[in-house]
Amino acid sequence: MNKTLRQRIARSFACTALAAGMAATAQAGTLSIGHTTWVGYGTLYLARDLGYFKEQGLDVDFSVIEESAMYMAAQASGKLSGSASTIDEILKYRSKDFCFKAVAALDESHGGDGVLVGNDVTSLEQLKGQSVAVNEGSVSQFWLSYLLKQKGMSMSDLDVQNMTADDAATAFIAGRIPAAVTWEPHLSMVRQKGQGKVLIDSSETPGVIVDVVALSCDVIEQQPEDVKALVSGLYKAVQYTKEHPQEAYALMAKGVGGYLSDPKDLAEAAQGVKFYDQAMSEKLLGTAGKQGDIAEIISLANDTWTSLQGKTYDAKYEDLVDTRFVTPE
Repeated sequence: MNKTLRQRIARSFACTALAAGMAATAQAGTLSIGHTTWVGYGTLYLARDLGYFKEQGLDVDFSVIEESAMYMAAQASGKLSGSASTIDEILKYRSKDFCFKAVAALDESHGGDGVLVGNDVTSLEQLKGQSVAVNEGSVSQFWLSYLLKQKGMSMSDLDVQNMTADDAATAFIAGRIPAAVTWEPHLSMVRQKGQGKVLIDSSETPGVIVDVVALSCDVIEQQPEDVKALVSGLYKAVQYTKEHPQEAYALMAKGVGGYLSDPKDLAEAAQGVKFYDQAMSEKLLGTAGKQGDIAEIISLANDTWTSLQGKTYDAKYEDLVDTRFVTPE
């Protein structure tokens, strides 16, 4: 789908959602979360299906929406309580009229995202002037921009072809484009088939791509016990994954579905992420009176999107993170 069409759809969705849902109010005991298909969101489904949310009086509904503009519009309208996404991608939507904050950390991409190239390519510098498929406005573009900057390059050095991560991988494997930014399970597929290679993956950029659950501010204020239950359930799900990985992956695959519906595929994709337990969450998000590492990501994202989109972004840590629920009482 081209950029203009995606923007029209997103605007249409936003207008419809806002018109229909502005009167929506938070409902105690229930949270609704939108997200794309990604292995890192598996612990949400695991906590739900193991009853970790339910035992604390919480029901959580999930909606798979593959465009951030669409699930953020639904959240802005009150149709969703929140979203699961990378903080760099969603901060672009934060405004005085749309308040949301990260209350839980989910995962870090640690090899789950990568740049696909031909076997003869040995450096990012060799991509200068080449066509590269990447989803503009997404975490893939944010990460690629970060990689290029480390090499003294920018997006303008590339011939960017705007595609979703899945379409980018498909185009690369079919030989229609020489390079693509995508994620698992496409990276493993390329490695297995030998149809090119992964030039660099996110294991080489620790802490840059992180996923969080960001809830609308009115939901946080009106449903604090539900937020506590959400975070507590996630911690239990991560612990279960450590102790029973294969059983956990089978349940995650059933929940996440899509291209990760096969437990083997999800288990392989899970090797490219780090699921966040309590200690990792406290380090990332911070605790009362102490900023977490995510403050650096927010600053990087502000600078990156300001440069890429020609619009000033200046989201603050305190605008985007609520640490009250990170450490259980």
